Amino acid sequence: MSDDTDAQRPKRRIQGFGRRTVLRGAALGAAAPLLPATTAVSAAAPRRAPAAGSASFRWLGTSGWRIDVDGRTVLFDPYLTRFKTGLFDGGFKPGTKLRSDPGLVREHIGHPEIVLVSHSHWDHVADVPHIAKSTGARVVGTETTFHLLVAFGVDPAQISVVKGGEVLDFGGLTVEVVSSLHSRNKRHSYFAPGTLNAPPAAVPRTISDLPEGDTLAFQVTAGSGGPSAFLMGASDFSERAVQGLSPDLAMVAVPSSASTSRYVPRLLRALGRPGVVVPVHWDNFEEPLSEPPRRDPVMDLDAFTTQVHQESPTSRIVVPDYRTTYGADMRPNS
Repeated sequence: MSDDTDAQRPKRRIQGFGRRTVLRGAALGAAAPLLPATTAVSAAAPRRAPAAGSASFRWLGTSGWRIDVDGRTVLFDPYLTRFKTGLFDGGFKPGTKLRSDPGLVREHIGHPEIVLVSHSHWDHVADVPHIAKSTGARVVGTETTFHLLVAFGVDPAQISVVKGGEVLDFGGLTVEVVSSLHSRNKRHSYFAPGTLNAPPAAVPRTISDLPEGDTLAFQVTAGSGGPSAFLMGASDFSERAVQGLSPDLAMVAVPSSASTSRYVPRLLRALGRPGVVVPVHWDNFEEPLSEPPRRDPVMDLDAFTTQVHQESPTSRIVVPDYRTTYGADMRPNS
């Protein structure tokens, strides 16, 4: 999640991050329609052009991605069941029971080899226990993610605990683990903080049973020639941790408040102004993936793209949709 849940959601979007009333939990206005699937705000060429056909990307909604490279699949934050919590309907219920729809999950994940988890809130991890147990995929995440998955019955030997700074070689796929931070609301707080140093006493049953448990970002590089994709699960970051990564593609979480000072310009400068910037975590993640994406009204996607263009005018901005498979340069595959 981006933030906590006890403030009013606006009934309409207000331009500018600093002027918005933020947060989850109250009446929700009509969601704005999706921008075109690929929106180029600058005609300039990307800094680097990844080799065509070397990888494909599919947005799984929220911050989730499916990355396919030469028949191998990597998942990042695959939240697919997208059940209702009242978050977008005016009455958020922290006691909402966790669930995972095996048939729905199966439609989207293929045969994953690796599952990367940014943090342990339900909109990032709720489907991961089922995916891990049904596919045998290796899960890479924090110690909190480890303990939660073990509580759900995932084999501990299947989980790699990381903290940030690791560079993992998966035989042609390189995963750089980046220490990161969770998004903040206008009060500089967020929903369900906390970490676990041992499995919980009981199997988690509700969304409030899943603490954030520290936050990671990842950079995934396919082979020696790329592309490299920087993946975020929340809209804050450690500037020193991302300095020098220089990804080809940056999947950047859209912020819901201005609590993080100069979030967009600092991030893009630290990343070396990526050739392609892809905004994520701006959609209503309680609507099914079978429907077109609808905006979360507290996420000012237009202001975000404007800030990206101002800070990095040579970056191409791609606003993704659920139904499109993109190539290594984030252009739709034919």
